[in-house]
Amino acid sequence: MLQHKAVHALELSALRQNELRPMLEALDELDLSQFEYIALHAPSQFHEVDEEEIAGLLSGVCARGWPVVLHPDAIHEYARWRPLGSMLCVENMDKRKPTGRTVSELESIFARLPEAALCFDIGHARQVDSTMTEAYFILKCFGDRLRQVHVSEVNTRSKHDPLSYASILAFQEVADMIPEDVPVILETPVPEDQIEFEMERALEALPVVQHELAGR
Repeated sequence: MLQHKAVHALELSALRQNELRPMLEALDELDLSQFEYIALHAPSQFHEVDEEEIAGLLSGVCARGWPVVLHPDAIHEYARWRPLGSMLCVENMDKRKPTGRTVSELESIFARLPEAALCFDIGHARQVDSTMTEAYFILKCFGDRLRQVHVSEVNTRSKHDPLSYASILAFQEVADMIPEDVPVILETPVPEDQIEFEMERALEALPVVQHELAGR
């Protein structure tokens, strides 16, 4: 779907635990040559008994030079994730999650993962605080950790939607805090023939910078 489009960043997704091994086994067979930036999203939940194995498998992804995005509420034992160092990207969460939603909650997480980077989900931040105040403070406090940005509209059911005019205006409020070289990953669920239009809307939402846009 992304071939022949001006997309140079990609996030591979294994959001469900049973998707992880097939994804890892397929990596060497995928043609990813057009992408300058590649990340992989870890499973969003897993059993504690499987955590050490999953962290070990994902360390192999980091060895490729690819960041790993992790939901902080999925963590059972922080020590298992520290070896991933700065290649681990902690994502700020939506309001249904028990942690990782606010600056204070992220401070506690980064205290236990001092080298970890930030995957800033601007849609999650807006859902938690529609004034974008929390988004501002997350970027202000952890901007030096920022590795990539997730862009979508997140509705009241915590599901991803295409960008609306309201979300575009909201995202513009903090767009100047996102450096030009930070990759943007679109999480908006659109059909293939709407991908380029959605990319244009994302650039409208982040007008201060001209990012490398991508899909997942």
